[in-house]
Amino acid sequence: MSQPARRLDATDLQDLRAMLARQFPDALPIAHRTRAQVATGVGSLDGILPGGGFPRAKMSAWAPQGGVTAILRAACQAVTRDGERAAWIDGDGHVAGAQWDEGPLLVRPKTRRHALRAAEELLRCGGFALLVIAGVEPQGTETVRLTRAVREGGSALVVVTPHASMSALRIESRLLPHSWRWRRTPFGDPAEARDVRVRVRARALGWNASTELAIPVTTHELRLSLDAELADRRGA
Repeated sequence: MSQPARRLDATDLQDLRAMLARQFPDALPIAHRTRAQVATGVGSLDGILPGGGFPRAKMSAWAPQGGVTAILRAACQAVTRDGERAAWIDGDGHVAGAQWDEGPLLVRPKTRRHALRAAEELLRCGGFALLVIAGVEPQGTETVRLTRAVREGGSALVVVTPHASMSALRIESRLLPHSWRWRRTPFGDPAEARDVRVRVRARALGWNASTELAIPVTTHELRLSLDAELADRRGA
């Protein structure tokens, strides 16, 4: 009779690794298969993401229902502070602010095709820990090409889209309508919004978690048409 298979314990695995190291001294492990997830820098958000961050070498889909731009912008800044690189593909020309002068790479392509080609090149190069695509929704074979590119480069890809096709992680966020906090005038009347609470839910295979977090509201100057790369939103 054949002997039943024996399960390897920790000691056996250590001996196996040592034997492989002696047998193949020049072999190197695939780095992006063993590296940790890309943390967002927001503790409550990282707590609901599998592994504590965005998965590397996989695509995540974030449904744009409120707060997504502010959260992902903070995540890009956190990645650069940790010594890695982050990039943002701004497909509709609606991202602005002084915080993009240093840190994350902001790409403003002229056309939808250029946006997807730029995203694919940045993913394949393997030099970015986090890549965000906003304002451009990949479709059909475009999604397939992006998933292959992110698998080859090992980056964490987050696409702002309500369509979660081929995504390993699905995230959605929405503003809680009665959670706004306001700065008061000297007469006690609300003057301007100070912050708002956002509910974020993350879902994956065998995973379902949610949290609430507060996002500060920042006032920016009115966007004029003097900058040709930005959309003119006067009167919007």
